[in-house]
Amino acid sequence: MPSDPEVHRAWLQELIKDSIQAHRPLHPVIARFEAFIEGDAEVYMLFHQMFEQASNKAPYADEAAGEAQVRDYKTLLRLFDVLLTRAPEYNRSGVVGVPFNAILDRAMGTPAGFAAFLNAKVNGHLKAMLDAWGRFLTSPDSRAVLNDDPHKGWFGKDALQDMPHFDEDFLCHPTAPHKGFQSWDDFFTRQFRPGVRPVSSPNDDAIIVNPCEAAPYRIATGIARRDRFWIKGQRYSLEHMLAGDSLAPEFVGGTAYQAYLSALSYHRWHAPVSGTVVKAYLQPGTYYSETLSEADDPSGPTESQGYLAEIATRGLIFIEADNPAIGLMCFMPVGMGDVSTCDIQVYEGQHVGKGDQIGMFHFGGSTMCLLFRPGVELYFDTHGQEPSLQASNIPLCARLATVR
Repeated sequence: MPSDPEVHRAWLQELIKDSIQAHRPLHPVIARFEAFIEGDAEVYMLFHQMFEQASNKAPYADEAAGEAQVRDYKTLLRLFDVLLTRAPEYNRSGVVGVPFNAILDRAMGTPAGFAAFLNAKVNGHLKAMLDAWGRFLTSPDSRAVLNDDPHKGWFGKDALQDMPHFDEDFLCHPTAPHKGFQSWDDFFTRQFRPGVRPVSSPNDDAIIVNPCEAAPYRIATGIARRDRFWIKGQRYSLEHMLAGDSLAPEFVGGTAYQAYLSALSYHRWHAPVSGTVVKAYLQPGTYYSETLSEADDPSGPTESQGYLAEIATRGLIFIEADNPAIGLMCFMPVGMGDVSTCDIQVYEGQHVGKGDQIGMFHFGGSTMCLLFRPGVELYFDTHGQEPSLQASNIPLCARLATVR
């Protein structure tokens, strides 16, 4: 969410104005969502209550009556309709790549919102909506924001200050229109040039490398099979993280490492170890749920990363490492903040080398976890940082841990 509430308010006001001026029927996927809300008694109640509850708590309780805000589900759906054919512009305030999340923020952090965004049928409609947005973001029309506007363009002054050495680091055509990218998604899933992120100690199986260009968020040991993952502190609950997979008992009492990718990060995943893929599949889950213990924070979804590891849409890739001191481990990419697709690109039985690409996120920000069994002696290298939301990215394929 934006660091500056005034910037968020201005962005939202402009979006509301555009939705009013649109004068067009709702996109079919939004129209179906509206019909579902109005036809399901429980959901209809929750989608009314979430806005009533948001309006009765700070900072929204002090808003002027005429101030442009999302105050009902009808407005919410009109804004969604506008966004379905818009790619995110660059914006230093924080509305970068996650516009749906920004609109839903006030509703998510209420008891009614908490209930609604755990509802499986609601999440089915959210997935359909995000899939429709994804189809636009993979089209050539989505390239319009890949321009050199100094403040809003992804190749403008502000953006390139935040993504220094872009032309040198990423595969692109610097002098071509849109730097050669064919769509917003093509830009979002951009690849590093060969040699930019070398694999640390490629022939040493005792070195585990960073699978994503991500900032360390948490390291936890002695993970319980089941725990209360929704409380403040967000304990890891293995059976829920691994969706009841038959391999979950292997990791009880083990170690979890979690890291966060921003919308500016490189979004492809690479194998942290050399080994054989044992299982690889997607686990459906939520898209806009956040734990109520963080609901008063505009960064609630980001603060909810531990919680999201148990309930959000995620991938599960189990790898039997070549190094027996590591053995079975799990890489778990978790979609959050408008990420509707975890794209797994390996198959069961495939042998992967450390640093090989194994998949990618599409759209928005995201988080990921590495899980290790009990008895695996790990020495993490967080590159001089304490894991937290204030940490910075560790380079892709840099040393992340050493196993004894």
